[in-house]
Formats: sequence, C-alpha cells, structure tokens
Amino acid sequence: MPSRGSRSAWRADIVDGTSLSIGIDIGGTKVAAGVVDEQGAIVERLQEPTPSHSPAAVEDAIVRAVHRLSSRHRVVAVGIGAAGWVDNAQSVVRFSPHLAWRSEPLKAKLAERIALPLLVDNDANAAAWAEYRFGAGRGSSVMVCITLGTGIGGGLVINGQLFRGTYGMAGEWGHMTKVPDGHWCECGNRGCWEQYASGNALVREARALARTKSPMAHSLLEMVGSDPDLITGPDVTAAAIAGEPNAIELLADVGTWLGRGIADLAAALDPEVVVIGGGVSAAGDLLLVPAQRAFSRTLTGRGFREEARLELAHFRNDAGLIGAADLARHAMTEPPNSANSGFWPRRRKRKDRPTRLRGRRRRPRPVAGSGVAG
Repeated sequence: MPSRGSRSAWRADIVDGTSLSIGIDIGGTKVAAGVVDEQGAIVERLQEPTPSHSPAAVEDAIVRAVHRLSSRHRVVAVGIGAAGWVDNAQSVVRFSPHLAWRSEPLKAKLAERIALPLLVDNDANAAAWAEYRFGAGRGSSVMVCITLGTGIGGGLVINGQLFRGTYGMAGEWGHMTKVPDGHWCECGNRGCWEQYASGNALVREARALARTKSPMAHSLLEMVGSDPDLITGPDVTAAAIAGEPNAIELLADVGTWLGRGIADLAAALDPEVVVIGGGVSAAGDLLLVPAQRAFSRTLTGRGFREEARLELAHFRNDAGLIGAADLARHAMTEPPNSANSGFWPRRRKRKDRPTRLRGRRRRPRPVAGSGVAG
C-alpha cells in the first residue's frame, strides 16, 4: 500500500488513465467492497456480514477489506458509502437507523489506519452517483435513486451534481411518514415509508403470514424448515420468481407502497427518471410492475403531465460500492475544498459582523419632510 507521502504517485496513476479505486458499501446487513476501474467495472469484490452493533467492529471490517484489496491492486483512493446521515464535510456519520453510529467521526478514525485518501458519503448517494455516471440514469437532467434494502435509501442528482442539502442529509425519504401511528421505525418515528416498502417490510409480512400456519403459507414454511423466523427477503424473492402465489402477492404489496411513495417524490421533484435499486430490486418486474401501476394511479396531475420513467438499477446491489469508488476518484482530481470546485458541497463561510463600539451613540437619521426652518 502506498504511504501517505506518495500522493504524486496516485495522481500519476489518474493522469495515465490507469487509476483503480476501492469502493465500500456498508449496509444494514452486509459490508461489500470492491476494486473499481474508471468505467465503473468491478475488478475484484469482497463481502461479509455487517457487525451492526459495534462501530469499532464495522471499522475493523472496512480496514480488513481495504488491506486485502490494496495488497493485490494499485489503488488511488478509498470511497465509503455509509448507511447513515453523513454531514456535508463528508466525515461524520451523524445517525444511522440500522447501525450503531451516533455522531461517529468515521473518516478521522479510518484515516488513522488506512494510508490512502478517503471519502465518506451516504450509501444511497453513492448508489445514485453510480447509476447516473454509468447506469440507468446516465445523461438524465433530474434523477431520483431509491435503494430498497434493510430500509429505503435515496439519492438525487440534478444537472450532473449530487444534491446533499444544507447539512448533507437530503434524500432520506425512507423516513417520510406514510401511515400516521403506523409501524414503529428504527429511526424512532412511526409509519415511515420504509416500514411498508423495503426488505424489512417484506420479511415482516412474510413471517406474519407464516405464523398463521395457514395452508396458504405452506410453501414459505417449507423453504425454511417450518421456522417463520428463518424467512429472509431473498427467500421470498426466490419463491416469487419460482411462481409461489403468496410470495408474488407480498412483493406486489411492497411494489404498491413503493409506487405511491414515488408519486409523492414526483410531485415534489419532477424527475426525469426514478432508478430503483438495492436487494429487493432483484425481484425485477414482480416489484416494478405493481410500483408502476400505483405510481401512475396516484401521481398528482396524472393525464395532464409527463410521467417519470421507472427503471431498475443497472448495477442492482453493486451500485453503492461502484459509486463510492468513483466519488473517491473524483475527489482526487477535484478535491472538495478546491476553490474552483463545482461538484462538491459548498462550505458556508462565516461572515464576521463589524463590531459596534459601545458608548457611542448613532446620530438619528432625518425623516423626510421634517426639516426645521432656519
């Protein structure tokens, strides 16, 4: 692995067109890492379960992956897509509903153990960037990306720039309230959209059906040895693809909730394309068709406006690590703090107000028309 002093070597790799970077996607259930080239192709990929209850264990998993990959490839930078709300300085994970991060200085901690340039961003932002740069949203003017995994992540690209909001936390539409007083969410609120249109929602409903011991749930139970708690999202998806009616219906319910939420986003953002990725998108048309139907049925102004295209993500589950790697490479050629940067979030500069001297009275301003005759 290069030392910290060899930044010129990293830049030389970029100029020569040979740059590889590492992307790491930290989700609620897995840590996926890969070496990615300039065209968005994955050269090598690793994956392990996410140790979700320990920030230190997550950091250890990241460091292990970077060391393994960088020992076999000459890489220029590391990009990390974190499942949480990352500040606009792209260094601190303020909060994660599904992991144990609370104001976690992730970049600073990793910089002590990884001798490569680092970038931290939200995992859905990274996925959105991959789809915009190389995938289903390429060339679009306004692209919304929705990642359906443990929860719902979101990213927004407008005219070639990731929109992060004032504090870096835009795109968290998985936590918009869809059902007042509905299911509790890991974020602490009730009725969030992701409680009805995510991998967690799919598993919850499948297990609830299986616990009824209904003959209709026989196929689902048979897959997992009659233990409802062993049912996973991929199990339901595989059953639906194989034609199991109840699994198809469960995915259709998730797709319907997804389409209704997309209609709300379209009312606010008017996107050209909505890209749907994450693990649940592996269901393909079993998810997309009911989502499209619900979207068209509930879109405000339907029949009098153009509809956004709904597309499955080109990179599916790999979008996060591909985008993180490309963002890290981008930061090498146009650093976030550079004066001519138009891509990265603007840093607010504090304006110093002139100090007013105490004890000095301001002269009253004359009021128009109130002059005193001499």
